[in-house]
Amino acid sequence: MMIKLPRIIDDYIKMSNAHDVKSILSCFSDDASVRDEGKERRGKENVGGWIAETIEKYKFQFKPLSIKEDSVDVVVPIEVSGTFDGSPVTLDYHFTIESGKIRSLTID
Repeated sequence: MMIKLPRIIDDYIKMSNAHDVKSILSCFSDDASVRDEGKERRGKENVGGWIAETIEKYKFQFKPLSIKEDSVDVVVPIEVSGTFDGSPVTLDYHFTIESGKIRSLTID
């Protein structure tokens, strides 16, 4: 089944699966924030560090399962596989998009 994702989210998933840190980071706004594993990172430099750390730690691959949009967020349940116990798992990725970039991302 093909899921029609907003372009920036589709780009984020494709670049994440390619483990291309620079291209993943280009999906985020300069003042973006990411909340993952109970930690929040703010600003492009900190988000870039999070991207590099998670690629190195988990060697993940993403498979989007569906999409739910409301007036503020886009929620994409993603099957995440990688080098971690319990792989694969399904996590909800909550994206806030602003001016064609990811303004915030919360993973739970």
